[in-house]
Amino acid sequence: MADIFESSDSQRGAFELPYAKSRTFPGTFTLKRGGRLEDVTVVYETYGELNEAKDNVILLSHALTGDSHVARHDMSDNPGWWDILIGPGKSIDTNRYFVICTNNLGSCRGTTGPVSVNPATGKPYGASFPEVTMEDNVKLQKMLLDELGIRKLLAVVGGSVGGMMCLIWAAQYPDMVQGAVTLATSPCLTSQAIAFDVVGRNAITSDPNFHGGDYYGKEEGPSVGLAIARMLGHITYLSRESMIRKFDVETDRCNARKIETQFETEFAVGSYLAHQGSKFNERFDANSYITLTYACDFMDFGDNVPEIAENLASSKCKWLIMSFSSDWLLPPYQSAQIVDALISQKKAVSYVNIQSDAGHDAFLLPLQLSTYGGLIEHFVNNLHDSLMTEQSRKKDIHLVTDVHETPCSPSDLGTFQDGFGRSHDGRLDFESILELIPQHASVLDLGCGNGDLLKRLRQRSSKSRLMGVELSERCIQKCVARGLDVVQKDINEGLKAFHDRQYEYVVLSCTMQTIKEVEHVLEEMLRVGRFAIVSFPNSAYLPWRTRLFKDGKMPKIGCDSEKSWFNTKDLRFLTLADFHQFCDEKGYSVRRQIALDTIKGTKVFQNPNDNASMAIVELSR
Repeated sequence: MADIFESSDSQRGAFELPYAKSRTFPGTFTLKRGGRLEDVTVVYETYGELNEAKDNVILLSHALTGDSHVARHDMSDNPGWWDILIGPGKSIDTNRYFVICTNNLGSCRGTTGPVSVNPATGKPYGASFPEVTMEDNVKLQKMLLDELGIRKLLAVVGGSVGGMMCLIWAAQYPDMVQGAVTLATSPCLTSQAIAFDVVGRNAITSDPNFHGGDYYGKEEGPSVGLAIARMLGHITYLSRESMIRKFDVETDRCNARKIETQFETEFAVGSYLAHQGSKFNERFDANSYITLTYACDFMDFGDNVPEIAENLASSKCKWLIMSFSSDWLLPPYQSAQIVDALISQKKAVSYVNIQSDAGHDAFLLPLQLSTYGGLIEHFVNNLHDSLMTEQSRKKDIHLVTDVHETPCSPSDLGTFQDGFGRSHDGRLDFESILELIPQHASVLDLGCGNGDLLKRLRQRSSKSRLMGVELSERCIQKCVARGLDVVQKDINEGLKAFHDRQYEYVVLSCTMQTIKEVEHVLEEMLRVGRFAIVSFPNSAYLPWRTRLFKDGKMPKIGCDSEKSWFNTKDLRFLTLADFHQFCDEKGYSVRRQIALDTIKGTKVFQNPNDNASMAIVELSR
């Protein structure tokens, strides 16, 4: 049975940081909200080796109460808060990359904060510490990098609050950032999320031992208020499902572990929260908690797509954005807003909402590590390989398309495996679609699967602007492994994130028979693209019709030919003649058509409605 006290805080403590380094910047540090600090110090830790070109740098930004100790430096060191992700041979491989993690401004783990001595008074700042923002943190990080002589960042990576800083980095220093990775983040907090911070701050300031924030040197500080604030925070980090698993399934909810505490422990969840609150008091400062929650609440990159798009318009990097399905603190729709904003600005972005029952803290836990860790690994490695290729195009140029690619077995490919008796590399329908698309055309591929068509298009022209839309989490992982830009969306809901005529071609390959809203999807395709290309199995194919007529049984049709009527994803069984009639009624122009007999592996020119098992049709208005 798992220890119910296990949490995202389990790897954090008040221990010393023997590998931490610090830099102090003499002079005045002006804050966004008007305050000033003198001689600001930043504490940071580094992992791996900085290469000669100084282009293998990954900057990590921690969440609300994290610190610079992101991972252990050796086996004698304490584990870090993201030990599962960072280290030799791990997703962010410190044998390959130089990783920097700073402690945030306003914290209590070495960087200047309320516990620091105010040079003007010789006493801790306490309540006089000025308001800081996420932008101030990024400004301090930039000063540190300048001091270290680092002019380029391969990637900025952060979850939750750390992801907010990634947005700022990409917008404020676009020429410095090659890639941005955000997990469980948002452009601004919802009023609900701010409400939890408000209650937490009130719990601290209402503690009789708060003393107006100047409790340093007193016999007692606001430990009760801080513990309650952290208990409240932990509720928001979990999900309903994770609470059921943790406190109902894996333990008896009424059989609480007995611990020494002044808080209620009648129920298992109560002893868990009391433990987390008490442990937090060992390592964190109440004034720092107030300062940092305010910094989160002040973050405002927009609460709608147009505002977010305007704020991110200056960014030039590639993006990998991940949300978690059960996160109700920074819910997936906020990450989706960021994605839609980037799409509207024609930025290179990949996105997946990872299915998880772990809540907001999922990005710190091992449950979905294979998914989010794998995505980060492939994304960062592809960035690095692409950079190396740009620097030496004649050497190792094959890295652009093939390195770190996850092999796909026929069973992995599902309905996107050909059904033609050949591997996906020999797909006749893809070869025919490529005939219809000019070499450097921009293409949006709907239901792109593992990205086989997009990969071929990129191999043919590295200058083409390409993007995929896919619903399957597993397929998106494989697309990111190939260095493709793919976002997770249900095309039945339309393509509202995309502008009119944003692409020259919009492709729906072997997918139309599986979608629910055919008319809406085709209308959207011809809005977003100048031309639309659709391919679908032709149910009028004579061998299939003959079997149905002769045997009275449904044949295994087309793209899903290994599936039977009861387990196929196909919802519709249309014919080429049906589709032409539909186009006539809608006023669509059929510009070109390719008919295929995928069983024989040939093109069909005579009576395609009877003799073709698949049709590929190019449409325009």
